[in-house]
This record gives sequence, C-alpha cells and structure tokens, in this order.
Amino acid sequence: MILFASAGWLPFSAKHVIIFNKLVTRATLVVHCRNKGEDKGVFSLGHGDSFDFRFRVNLRKTTVYTCSFDWPNNTATFDIFRADRDDNPKSKVGVCSECIWSIYEPAPCRDRRDGGQPYCFPWAS
Repeated sequence: MILFASAGWLPFSAKHVIIFNKLVTRATLVVHCRNKGEDKGVFSLGHGDSFDFRFRVNLRKTTVYTCSFDWPNNTATFDIFRADRDDNPKSKVGVCSECIWSIYEPAPCRDRRDGGQPYCFPWAS
C-alpha cells in the first residue's frame, strides 16, 4: 500500500494541478477552473506563465475540476482533473499527484514525469 500512497492513489489523496500557457501564438491565456463546490478564480497567464491549485480527491473518487480557457478568438473547456483518469492506476495516463498541463491551441496536454511524449486530449468544446 505504501507504493500507492507515494503515487497518490488513495481516498483523499493530495493533488497539485499546474497549468502552463504554451500557446504557440504567445497570446495571453485566461483560465477559470472550478468544481461543484469550489471556484479557483480567473487568472490571466502570459506565455510561459503558470497557475496552480491544490486539493484532495473525495472519498468516492468522483472529483472533477473543469477549466475554461480563453485566448484571442477562441474559447475552450476541458476537465483538467478527473479522478477516473488522473487518479486511477488502470487509466491509460496513470496516476498523478502533481498533474502538470501544457495548454496549446490544438489540445491540452498532460506532461509526463519521465520526460516522454505528453498525453494530449481533445477539447471538450
């Protein structure tokens, strides 16, 4: 069980989400993240800047944080943290305790700690 604890796969496991503006156009990225009970606020990120927040996964492991991303002539949304994807050792991307995301125009990508190819996902909208 200690192995899982170090990877963060436990009820109430601590999570740290970090979002980087990697827009190729170098535009300012406006980020607004929230879940059912908590609003993390609206942040304006210059190219290369980051925003981060911390939380604990709920007991039922249904925690979801959704973010909207706005940059010139574009608006997109994405579930930046989903317990079924990011806190599940059986998911294709595995468990992250520090979930690092790079936001590009075509897709949000979760960076890998081992330096391998990031996991990129389609925008929700």
